[in-house]
Amino acid sequence: MSKTPTDTELPPAAVEDAAERLTTAPTESDGPVGIGVLGWLRWVWRQLTSMRVALILLFLLSLAAIPGSLIPQNGQNQFKVETWKAQHTTVAPVYEKLQLFDVYSSVWFSAIYILLFVSLAGCIVPRTWQFVGVLRAQPPAAPSNLTRMPVHAAWRTDADAETVNAAAYRLLRKRRFRANLAGGSVAAEKGYLREVGNLVFHLSLFALLGGFAWASLAAGTGGKLMVAGEGYSNTITQLDDFTGSRFYASQDLDPFYLKLNGFTARFQSKGDQIGAARQFTANVEYYSGSDAEKLKRGTIEVNHPLEIGSSKVYLIGHGYAPVITVRNAAGEVVYSGATPFLPQDGNLTSTGVVKVSDYGDKDGKKTQMGFSGFFLPTAPVAFDANTGPRSLFPGDADPALVLNAFAGDLGTDSGLPQNVYQLNTKNLTQLQQDGQPAKVRLKVGQGWTLPDGYGTVTFDGYKQWASFNISHRPGNEIALVGGVLAILGLIGSLFVQRRRIWVRAVALPGGGTQVELAGLARSESAKIAEELAELAVDLQDDAPATDDPDEPAAEGEPATPEPSQPAEPAEPAQPAVPADQKSKE
Repeated sequence: MSKTPTDTELPPAAVEDAAERLTTAPTESDGPVGIGVLGWLRWVWRQLTSMRVALILLFLLSLAAIPGSLIPQNGQNQFKVETWKAQHTTVAPVYEKLQLFDVYSSVWFSAIYILLFVSLAGCIVPRTWQFVGVLRAQPPAAPSNLTRMPVHAAWRTDADAETVNAAAYRLLRKRRFRANLAGGSVAAEKGYLREVGNLVFHLSLFALLGGFAWASLAAGTGGKLMVAGEGYSNTITQLDDFTGSRFYASQDLDPFYLKLNGFTARFQSKGDQIGAARQFTANVEYYSGSDAEKLKRGTIEVNHPLEIGSSKVYLIGHGYAPVITVRNAAGEVVYSGATPFLPQDGNLTSTGVVKVSDYGDKDGKKTQMGFSGFFLPTAPVAFDANTGPRSLFPGDADPALVLNAFAGDLGTDSGLPQNVYQLNTKNLTQLQQDGQPAKVRLKVGQGWTLPDGYGTVTFDGYKQWASFNISHRPGNEIALVGGVLAILGLIGSLFVQRRRIWVRAVALPGGGTQVELAGLARSESAKIAEELAELAVDLQDDAPATDDPDEPAAEGEPATPEPSQPAEPAEPAQPAVPADQKSKE
């Protein structure tokens, strides 16, 4: 086994340097690191693993996450993404190229957290190794000149030097200092939890990034919109959209059945916050696997998901679905059902379309019908000419349906995908009535006879719909634990003070003993001065100060206690603390 030199075996200059360093961070060399490719690689590695670059990368990661909070994401709500694209047709293609709809799986976001991952790993490993070495070593020996320390005190006593050092060692151990008595002096150190907190903080960030990376590699999300009364099985064919990952594909979906029995929405009806949402609750029933006999009931609210297997079902949207019935010219029902309309504002003014691809023949020609319009939960008496149909309140106080009618070719037979919430009017002709575009405003139960004998449309009622996000993210628990530990580690690194105290008692040639105390703290705090003063007072019991008739008390030394005051030897012997108490790093 190799021998590790102790602090007392080091040269004096090395001892001085070791005594004044209170950090276990690896030292950075400002000297040349070499030339050529190897030198550049060393320089890049040192820059990448420096604290400065790690903080910059952490700041960049925070900035990079902002677009993911402001712009709808494909993996969270596909409906909002499609709606946003429809409303911002100019910038949507640019956002697609920049991967702003998939921020957390984008190349540039991944590059930032991978670099941060490497930076933290390169910082933690040498720091941990050096901290282990510090724990195994004895506290650094006392410097040769203790008066260099920012806090120091000295006095003379008649007690024996060995007795004074032993008493100082005992007092420091009683104060839970890690002390070492050697070479005629006592070296003590305290506050190792500061560096432990620092390492815990770095390791927690490492775990946080690891959890995030695992979630990105093994996560999957799906979206489903259901009208009240509908249900679905969690399979790829019945989901509206699905986004998988490298280790989570459609065959990994948790098998379960979910049905929306009803939806409860409550809004504030008076006051300054009229119209504000107060309750969104989806009442559901579900069972896991294929055993329908294990049917359970539950509720899903905002930020209160339903957990089924390893998946969580989040409530992310709500709206209305008017029930519309369309009959053709022959009086046959060609369309009937609840059609979800998408909200456009806080009062749930909703837009939607009805596509009747099996309308049949009109005047001997095969045709298709399309209807676009608005659903207003609380319709005004008259519409504003500038704003058009707008709801006055998100609750269904006075619902109305506004429709426009088109005939022609919907384009559904072309084989090209279409947005179910948009009507392509390229090959459609809007019906005319009295020389004006055909449109109508309907109350529940009312019907509309279409112009030119195209049949009728009836507004039979409405239902509520809710959209859900089915999420599988296995790394959330790791990220949560990492975040909590990071906060605890940061608290420890900020509030625990690393500090050292040295006591040296030396026998004087003319008799008596010279006692010197010094302290050094890593942070600018008065705590080290207070601890040194308390130690000096307690040490007076074993090493009471005595007068020196040949030499007056020097600056920074306590006054000699008066013989007439033997009962209070500690008060005059209390060490003088310099005005400048700034500690050295």
